[in-house]
Amino acid sequence: MNPFSQLSELAAHLQHPAVRDLAWVLLSQPLLLEADWPQRHPLTASDWAQEPAKLAGWLQRLDQDPSALDAWLARTSNRRLGLYYEKLWQFALQAAPGVELLAANVAIRQGGQTLGEMDLLIRDADGDHHIELACKFYLGPLHCSGLDPANWLGPGGQDRLGLKLAHLRQHQLPLSSSPLGGAALTDWHIEAVQAELWLGGYLFYPWPSSCAPPQGAHTEHLRGYWLHRAQWPSFAAQAAPARWQVLPRSRWLASARADEDSSLTLAQLELYLQQSADSPAPLLLVQLKQRDSGAWHEVQRLFLVKNDWPTPDE
Repeated sequence: MNPFSQLSELAAHLQHPAVRDLAWVLLSQPLLLEADWPQRHPLTASDWAQEPAKLAGWLQRLDQDPSALDAWLARTSNRRLGLYYEKLWQFALQAAPGVELLAANVAIRQGGQTLGEMDLLIRDADGDHHIELACKFYLGPLHCSGLDPANWLGPGGQDRLGLKLAHLRQHQLPLSSSPLGGAALTDWHIEAVQAELWLGGYLFYPWPSSCAPPQGAHTEHLRGYWLHRAQWPSFAAQAAPARWQVLPRSRWLASARADEDSSLTLAQLELYLQQSADSPAPLLLVQLKQRDSGAWHEVQRLFLVKNDWPTPDE
């Protein structure tokens, strides 16, 4: 499903944070293998898909000199994670041989009201495409079926996988086939367009009980655990010796990499957790192991949530 699955280990060897995020965006598997709407990796018909080594070389050169990527990302002050994800895709599509990025974030309006946006319009050897992008993090249920996407919640307790899929299916993806969307497409001389989605992210399973993955989940989807704060002592007692990081939302994408000075011992992490005990926000923790290079790399991630979760955040 991802034409670059053979490059999955590449990001671990990159050092610049934004380049690592870019590699994660392009190389990671989607959350779903089966969906109600066609899924398509935006680079499926690129020259890179025919010769993945060329994509690897581009990412490695970018890691050595990330100035072009940094300048591209600096053009917007909005640091929302979903927008960052889209901007990384746009940067890659502008560079990808065999793909033309026609437009991004095309607003569909009626009477001064915005009805929605088309995330990407691209042209490649397979035709013209309207692609909706999403990057989501969902936590599985404790006491009901994990098979039902409606039971997978965002860390804030409000967003649901089922609701997101319904919004994509019923509202976002049909935009390009609507009369207003069709009129907008004439600006790029598009007569027929294929609407597709690409949904990246992570699924987090309750610890220690776990649950079934949502129906249609990709067998190789990225995963972690979640637990209530009251469960942390039990989790820490059985965890292998490691160092830790608390990831800010802006660093939720690529697998974490740190040096010793920017990581925490278990004792330091527990002090941090004590000091932040009153915070209602979920914390994304990563467990790190040292590799031969001396750097510490993520081996596991988990959400630590307040004890009354999933009560939505205020």
